[in-house]
Amino acid sequence: MSNVKLAVVYYSSTGTNYQLSKWAEEAAKEHGADVKVLKVPETAPQEAIDSNPAWKAHAEATKDVPEVKLDDLEWADAIIFSVPTRFGNMPGQVKSFLDTTGGLWFKGKLVNKVVSAMTSAQNPHGGQEITTLSLYTTMYHWGAIVVAPGYTDPVLYEAGGNPYGTSVSVNQDGEMIENVQGAVKHQTKRTLTVAQFVKDGQNL
Repeated sequence: MSNVKLAVVYYSSTGTNYQLSKWAEEAAKEHGADVKVLKVPETAPQEAIDSNPAWKAHAEATKDVPEVKLDDLEWADAIIFSVPTRFGNMPGQVKSFLDTTGGLWFKGKLVNKVVSAMTSAQNPHGGQEITTLSLYTTMYHWGAIVVAPGYTDPVLYEAGGNPYGTSVSVNQDGEMIENVQGAVKHQTKRTLTVAQFVKDGQNL
């Protein structure tokens, strides 16, 4: 998979989805992929961020992580999104970024991108599955190839068994409840494997 280019695109207010993204990055490097971890631009007002100590601390800790650009999506063979759920949907910050991809879509630059998604919420039924599916709806319009983990490895059951994409519950202290590191790494490997299939097929 040394010629597969992976963009891990995340939004995280307090760090959960950043950690999921870093595990995906580790897995990608283990399999020889060229990987970038990129954050979705923050659109919340600074006063809102400052009012939440955990949000403010995470923003400061990740200030040097590059923001995702449209060029990054065009560069990538595969894209893994990691975002929290907001009322059963993706955060507004993520929707705002996806709404800027119309130019790439119109030119067919997102066709056959291999995509997958992960998410988090404060409880197992806080909208995790529908948030992942809402991300995939946009990907279908792109003409992308959605790679869900399904039930392709026992490690997925240890993580709660979400077939649409790794999801994790977070308690009031911001700690992950399920052990999802293995599931993230499996999902990343599966995404890279399919991306390799697509690249090899296009080069025939």
